Amino acid sequence: MPFLRSRVVLLLAFAFTLMADPVSSVAYAVEAALRALDGRLDLLVATMGLVVSIIALVVLNYRALIARYPEGGGASAAVGEAFGDGWSFLPVGSLVVDFVLTIAISVSAAASAVIAYFPVLAPWRLLIALALVAVVGGLSLFGNLGRILFALMTVSFVAVAASVLLFSVVAAPLDSAVLDDSAAADPNALAGAVAVILAFPVAMALATGVEAPSTAIAQLGGLDSDGRRWFGQLTLWLTLGIVSVLTLTFAVQATRLGISIPDEGSTLIADFARHVAPAPLFGLFQLMTALLLLAAASSSFQAGPGLLKALAVHPSGTNAVGILPAAFGSVNRRHTPYWGLVLFTALSMVVLAATGADDQRLVLFYAVAVFLSFLSGLLAMARFTQLARQRKRFVLNVVGAAIVAFTLIVNLARGWPLVSLAAAALIAATLWALWVRAGRPEGIRSIESLRKQDGDGRDALAP
Repeated sequence: MPFLRSRVVLLLAFAFTLMADPVSSVAYAVEAALRALDGRLDLLVATMGLVVSIIALVVLNYRALIARYPEGGGASAAVGEAFGDGWSFLPVGSLVVDFVLTIAISVSAAASAVIAYFPVLAPWRLLIALALVAVVGGLSLFGNLGRILFALMTVSFVAVAASVLLFSVVAAPLDSAVLDDSAAADPNALAGAVAVILAFPVAMALATGVEAPSTAIAQLGGLDSDGRRWFGQLTLWLTLGIVSVLTLTFAVQATRLGISIPDEGSTLIADFARHVAPAPLFGLFQLMTALLLLAAASSSFQAGPGLLKALAVHPSGTNAVGILPAAFGSVNRRHTPYWGLVLFTALSMVVLAATGADDQRLVLFYAVAVFLSFLSGLLAMARFTQLARQRKRFVLNVVGAAIVAFTLIVNLARGWPLVSLAAAALIAATLWALWVRAGRPEGIRSIESLRKQDGDGRDALAP
């Protein structure tokens, strides 16, 4: 029984730590969809339903990825095995961009949550976001001590959000809800379907973080392969379930209550909570939203520098990588790669300054990088199932890849998100050139699992 209890505690800590990113995305993804729909609440539930369905399809495919690579590695391992080690840099470059954007959009949304409660702070949005980056980055110097805290933040947010949603069941619609719905409604079903198809890719920011269990299982050094598979796959299903329930319930209730695009200085979920919940619960909801978003930023502050460290350090054995300057492998006594931390802090601040710390502007760039990683991983899995003549799984992989590719193309067609794609491609090409110059060292396909180990090789989840 003590063994079973320890396994349950470890699973909950592991799962809810990794959920911080996708669960926190609820804070801005639903609003992004509504803005892309030009405020048409009558299409919001259908749009978010499509988003959740696609996430479920990605989860099904990543479940197979975890089964194939129980030691960790994710898309980079699959791409390297399927197409050659050099191609592993494509998902790696995508993840570097994703980590930077996760930090930027999370602190921007956290600033929005604060401003929605204290509107007087609106003129200082950028300064607040920059300060939050500095604070979270500074705290990340203390390494993995915050993992349990992140899990608690996620659990607390889910509990508070559930309370707000319960209050929404008995809340009365806004006085203008009926008028707004009739004004927005379009009797043309085809036009509505096209609007949903064009809008849902923006809200696919909700899918970011879904790939995390496929690499994070490398932390579970105390478990055998079957145990890591079980932890990773169950985490995927828990994440899908919690994110789906929160997202769809919020969309349904926002539609029923007539809570549409917020005024400047507020957010959709803030307007929602302000309308349905008592003042103390509204304040608590805003606080937990901000803290969860900062936890999501902190997770990328750990993952990003860890990835650079793995690219800079020569691990013992035959899997020697070491293609980046050795400085990125330098760690403090908490095993935190501090030069990588400085780099990600600086890059995030540049992105914040360029976008004015506007999370709704940033969300347009956000899904591009992670979906490039999704696409490469799904294509690799499709190759495996084709070679193994597993027709049903091959069809699932191909359908998943096609939908992910469509999502990526629609987002890129908006113009500016091409910057994310270009940045990911440039990083991937640069890393590939450095790898070639270093003599094509082995182990690059496993870089995502290598980054999960501390500098002294300890299990990253060990006490």
